[in-house]
Amino acid sequence: MDEKRTVKVSKFLARVLRHDPASIGITLDAAGWVDVHELIAASRRASLPPASPGGAPGFSRADLDHVVATNNKKRFAFSEDGRRIRASQGHSVEVDLGLAPAEPPAVLFHGTASATLPIVLREGLKPMSRQDVHLSADVETAVRVGARHGRPVVLAVDAAGLAATGHVFRVSANDVWLTDLVPPTHLRPHAH
Repeated sequence: MDEKRTVKVSKFLARVLRHDPASIGITLDAAGWVDVHELIAASRRASLPPASPGGAPGFSRADLDHVVATNNKKRFAFSEDGRRIRASQGHSVEVDLGLAPAEPPAVLFHGTASATLPIVLREGLKPMSRQDVHLSADVETAVRVGARHGRPVVLAVDAAGLAATGHVFRVSANDVWLTDLVPPTHLRPHAH
C-alpha cells in the first residue's frame, strides 16, 4: 500500500470511527468498536476509491491491517480477537473507551496555535467538539499537534496539581492523556 493510499484510508477511518459513523451506515457500540467486516463492506458502499485502477472500491483487510500497524500515532486499534476496530481517542461521538483513571506525570503538555494562546490562557483548555482535552507526556508531540493549526505554542499543564483537586486523568491506548478540562490556573507557556 503506497503512502498516499495509506493517508487516504487513515483519514477515512478517523472521520468515521471518531466523528461520523452514520455517514457510511455503520454504528459504533458503546465502547467505540465496530465489526471489521462491517467496516470494510461500508467502505465499499461509500465508494472509497479502489487501491488500483479497475479494483473494487473501498479497502481490504490487508489495507486495514497496514494502516493500523503503520500509523505513527497509533490512532486505531483492533480488539484482542482482531474482529473489531476502534479509534484510540479523539471522538466527538459519545463512546466510553473504558479507560481506567490513571495518575498522571507531574507535568503534561498541550500544543496549540499561537493565535489561540490568549483565549486558552484566559479560559483554559476545553474539549471543544471532542469528549476530552488531549495532553501529551512529551514536548515534541505537543509541538507537532500545535503546528497543525499554525505557529505552535506549547503549554505546560500542572497535572499533579489538577489531580490533587480531584480531576480525573486517563491514558489512551496510544499514550494520549485525557481529562475533562484544564482551568487556566493550571497552565503556563513552556519554552521549547
